[in-house]
Amino acid sequence: MKEQPGETHYRLDDVDRGIIAALKEDGRMSFAEIARRLDVSAGMVRQRYLDLAEEGILQVVAVTNPTLMGYNTMALVGVRVDGNRLRDIARRMAAFEEVVYLVLCTGTFDILVEVACRDNAHLLQFLTEHLRAIEGVVHTETIIYLEIVKETYI
Repeated sequence: MKEQPGETHYRLDDVDRGIIAALKEDGRMSFAEIARRLDVSAGMVRQRYLDLAEEGILQVVAVTNPTLMGYNTMALVGVRVDGNRLRDIARRMAAFEEVVYLVLCTGTFDILVEVACRDNAHLLQFLTEHLRAIEGVVHTETIIYLEIVKETYI
């Protein structure tokens, strides 16, 4: 539910959280099944779902397993850039198909980039021919994932 007119936050209640939890479990779960679990009407679930989607809080999408798709090397790359070009550089990086997640941040790095590559040779190619080739990239540090222990979506 929206708080007050003009406010940008959406206050989730137990029904909203229940809908989100059910769809995280199975994005194809029917409104009727969610309603049964939450002991509310299917119409209420449908309307709440539409509200959550309209507000941009909830989006049901396919989530793939990169390793089963042939992307066996995943890494987190910390990037320091020329601060005057931060957003421009970030947009250029985000356009690369290997990039699965990118955030601007504070601390040692200006940008953290999560990448999925077929193998180490593909990662090396990405780092040298794409990432480090962007004008304004000052420094990178690459951390290769050995094993993903937990992956959760809020």
